[in-house]
Amino acid sequence: MRYSTLGATGLKVSRLGLGTTTFMGIFARRPPQASQRVLLRGLDAGITLVDTAPSYGQGLAEEWVGRALRGRREEVVLTTKAGCYAPGSFDFSPARIRSGLEDSLRRLGTGHVDVLFAHDVEHCAPGRLVEEVLPVLERLRDEGKTRAVGVSGLLLEPLAAAVRHAGAEVVQSYCRYGLHDRSLAAPAADWRARRVATILGSPLAMGLLTRAGPPGWHPAPAALRAAARRAAAVCAEHGTDLASLAMRYALACPQLDAVLTGAGDPGHLDRNLRAVESAPEPEVLDAVLGCFADVTERTWPSGDGGEGDDEGNGDRPAAGR
Repeated sequence: MRYSTLGATGLKVSRLGLGTTTFMGIFARRPPQASQRVLLRGLDAGITLVDTAPSYGQGLAEEWVGRALRGRREEVVLTTKAGCYAPGSFDFSPARIRSGLEDSLRRLGTGHVDVLFAHDVEHCAPGRLVEEVLPVLERLRDEGKTRAVGVSGLLLEPLAAAVRHAGAEVVQSYCRYGLHDRSLAAPAADWRARRVATILGSPLAMGLLTRAGPPGWHPAPAALRAAARRAAAVCAEHGTDLASLAMRYALACPQLDAVLTGAGDPGHLDRNLRAVESAPEPEVLDAVLGCFADVTERTWPSGDGGEGDDEGNGDRPAAGR
């Protein structure tokens, strides 16, 4: 395992971290015991970063993480989120952030988290994020409820604004660096110069970069889906797997401090662990990147600058890590 330090926080994390969106059952239903086996396998393999949120299964992911970490809490950098408490349901009021964090700490079985993120900040009015939400998180940090504060989301400009104007210490974005879309690299380089860390969620773009393809609810436009299908075929022709290539590609990005993986079973996790140790094959990588070269829409809309459901996206997870 390789490790890095999250910006100026002093928190040392494994380059490969464990995300828990898959615990929601958005790809396939998993029993709690299977999810806990994945978590424990990751800890035994040297993973020290575990990311969750109250909206992942409306508290279930946090409960399962809390059970798995009993007696091992000090081995990990544990992160959770505030502002979203069910898919598509947002409340960034100070009182709800405080009560939500207390609920998260109870479920996680800990007195503090290591990073508390404002969750999917494109759903929060920009002025409110800077003037109210981040200051609440900072007060919670001062009270010892979290060691660092950050922002998460799909859209890059709200994240950049939080770094510029509100002192966010860690940024988490998802689906914005991968074989299909490399737009996170430039802002991440700028954030690193400011000693702000960047964590990538969903390097497989919520199932887009897999042989099986994305689930039906996936918001990718048709041209991007078609390019991903071509990329999967190219990988198959070369005797490799698109998901493995995508994971290795993300882990090789020097601007990223950590990459989260969601794993449904220990075997899946082991495949992602092997990706830490190997680089993409140049010939295959060039061919796959070429599949996406002419695609103009590399991402999709998210958020409304307020606190409500995405129009037309009520069935889509608020964040797909």
